[in-house]
Amino acid sequence: MESLNPFTFLKCISFCCFRMLTRTPSVVAQVFLLLSIVLVIAIAVIQINQQQILSPGLKYGIVLDAGSSRTTVYVYEWPAEKENDTGVVSQTFKCNVKGPGISSYGSNPGALVKPFDDCLNKVKERIPVHLHKNTSVYLGATAGMRLLRLQNETAANEVLASIQSYFRAQPFEFRGAQIITGPEEGVYGWITANYLMGNFLERNLWRTWVHPYGKETMGALDLGGASTQISFISEEPQENFNSTLQVKLYGYNYNVYTHSFQCYGRDEAEKRLLALLLQKSNTSSNVGNPCYPQNYNTALTMKYFSGSLCTQSLRPANYYPNQLVNFHGTGDPGLCQEMVSLLFNFTACRDGEDCPFNGIHRPKVKGNFVAFSGFYYTINALNLSGHFSLADFNSSMWFFCSQSWAQLQFMLPNFEEIYARSYCFSASFIYYLLVHGYNFDAETWPQIHFQKEVGNSSIAWSLGYMLSLTNMIPAEGKLIQVPLKPSLFAGLLIFLTATALLCLLFLVYLCIVSRNQKNISRVEHVFLPE
Repeated sequence: MESLNPFTFLKCISFCCFRMLTRTPSVVAQVFLLLSIVLVIAIAVIQINQQQILSPGLKYGIVLDAGSSRTTVYVYEWPAEKENDTGVVSQTFKCNVKGPGISSYGSNPGALVKPFDDCLNKVKERIPVHLHKNTSVYLGATAGMRLLRLQNETAANEVLASIQSYFRAQPFEFRGAQIITGPEEGVYGWITANYLMGNFLERNLWRTWVHPYGKETMGALDLGGASTQISFISEEPQENFNSTLQVKLYGYNYNVYTHSFQCYGRDEAEKRLLALLLQKSNTSSNVGNPCYPQNYNTALTMKYFSGSLCTQSLRPANYYPNQLVNFHGTGDPGLCQEMVSLLFNFTACRDGEDCPFNGIHRPKVKGNFVAFSGFYYTINALNLSGHFSLADFNSSMWFFCSQSWAQLQFMLPNFEEIYARSYCFSASFIYYLLVHGYNFDAETWPQIHFQKEVGNSSIAWSLGYMLSLTNMIPAEGKLIQVPLKPSLFAGLLIFLTATALLCLLFLVYLCIVSRNQKNISRVEHVFLPE
């Protein structure tokens, strides 16, 4: 039996000791390295895939449409992050303030604010309490206040001051009461109509908002109590007309022709008719009105129809504001149209089709139009809706205007005297305004769509006003919610990465030591004596 070489024995002992000392830490280091890498990847995947994009919430805005005949309160909401700098606005609430328009309170401004309470209390319930102080309130007064300011500027300022005092005591952020111009009222109505018709934005297959490809805008026809507006995009050169406004919405610019005809609202036009009938009558005790239904009688004060700035030129020399004038209806549609035609000056321009009445140059109407407010209510009373032929309108108007007062009470579903007596006049006025004033004919008339609202949103200038204002309200970024807080996520990544690096360095160290040990063993083997 060979004797064991002492050098070989020592080499075996040292190698076995080294393997025993290094094997266990190596396995532990490898396990920790692998575990650290797996945890880093897992945490990163969870943090990315499980994150939730939260909307910063809703913003609210309140617009009061202070018209000549009444005030309407609208509540609008939109996502705070917006789309291309403009809010995607929707109407959530509407409330009609009891009583007449604010311009009727010129002689008693203090009395106008009390009727607002009922609507404002309902608005407070609709908007979360914690958002009240950040909800802006705007009041826009239209043609009624424009007339009052022309007639009595002091009274108009007192009315606005009374409103401002009232709203500063409310929990909302009041942004002021102002009298908007006729062109502004027209272009805001145009914005509303096209927005609700989906001509500015639409959702694509991925449920994101995009600009609709190839869609054309619609014109807007608005008939209020004291003025009427026409707004549309014209292909004719802008320099030919001084009533073009530029609008920017959702990143796109639009040049809109718009014109407002003061005193051509439904109420003021009828007052001019009554003043004209009185002027042509031989007596004020009993004046015939061919636009009132047969057998209808009413007594009106001279102030009611001759006290307006619109009827100043027709005011009689012996004007007594409180004097009563009796009007009786004759229900004569032909004579009614003849009298209504006298409210328009069709001879002011003699040099072309672009100046149909009152000396106002206007581009030729083109494309589809939506007619709302007073247009819609009159058409609805004639039992018409949507779009229809001019012949259908004429036959319905003639039939309606031939009815007696007693018959009308059964024909109208919502019978209110002040409106029922005037629908025949309104229909004749709309005919002359659209056909002889705006030059719609039998071919283009069906392109007019008579509508009150789209979905749950009213077609009114107030929504367009709110949309324009959202351009100036800062957007808020979307909120991202992640499973781990950023500080904890960063801390875990640093710890696990550091652990992995230390394990890796330790394994490299063991590898180097192991290699050196093998080299030593080879050297010893070479010099080992036989």
